[in-house]
This record gives sequence, structure tokens and C-alpha cells, in this order.
Amino acid sequence: MKLKFFFATLILLAFATTAANAQVRKHALIQRQRIRQGVKSGELTTQEAKNLARDQKEIHKEIKEAKTDDGKIDRQERKEIRKEERQESRKIYRKKHNARDRG
Repeated sequence: MKLKFFFATLILLAFATTAANAQVRKHALIQRQRIRQGVKSGELTTQEAKNLARDQKEIHKEIKEAKTDDGKIDRQERKEIRKEERQESRKIYRKKHNARDRG
């Protein structure tokens, strides 16, 4: 009985970790789409877009580094990555809504 419970818990943890990693990747994709849309609409200058894209690459690099140890992103690493993603999201918003124009 205890063995069944152990395996069921193990399987649930594996699915939860996979879902959390997928959420991190999805958020990064959404950020890149927001930057592309900002350039296309003229809300972002090319230099602003380059800076934002560079920041996104740094976050992607941190995600890869977090996975190199054991192939997973643990809770603390995910918390730190999510914090940086929120900061970048605010930065994208501020850059898109400042007075600069691409033209």
C-alpha cells in the first residue's frame, strides 16, 4: 500500500515539474511575441527591441543553466526565473509606452 502511494506521488511530482517547466517556456515565447509586435506596430525602436531581446536571451541562458544540473528547474530556480520574467515584462511595457517612435 505504501509503495503504491509512493509511486503515485512520484508520478504526480514528475507531471507537476514538467508543467512548471512548460509554463516557463511559454512565458518566454509570449515575451518574444510582445517584442516583435512592438517593433511591427512602431511602439519600439530597433535599439529598444535589441536591448529587450538581449535580456530575453539572458533569461533563456539561465533556464538552460538551471536544467544542466539535473534536467529540471527546481522551485528556487523557477522562482528566480519568474521574478526576472516579471521584471522584463514591466520593462517591455514601459518601453512600448514611452514617447519614442520608430519613425
